Amino acid sequence: MSEADGECWILWQFDVKAGEEARFEREYGPEGGWVQLFTGAAGYLGTELSPHAHIARRYLTIDRWTARDDYDRFRKQHQAEYQTLDAQCENLTENEGELGCYEIASTRRS
Repeated sequence: MSEADGECWILWQFDVKAGEEARFEREYGPEGGWVQLFTGAAGYLGTELSPHAHIARRYLTIDRWTARDDYDRFRKQHQAEYQTLDAQCENLTENEGELGCYEIASTRRS
């Protein structure tokens, strides 16, 4: 990791199909397929799953990595597995989108 790197959070927003909430929470939760895929990857720190406070069936995931480079390297090395799991989960949502990578200010080095 270079001196400019800091902890990176990859945020995703999902609008879950009605009736698929429990299945979605299992797949994206702390023991679900995504966490299983990421676990053991260099730089992976964990995943948070949070339902929206006021919008039904809307969720946010936060995938925490030590640096964006770790996440990018993981995606490149595990592209096939990532795409397979993504395709398996596609029918759980009406809409999804990556909100971006946010570097955590408290972990940045100057």
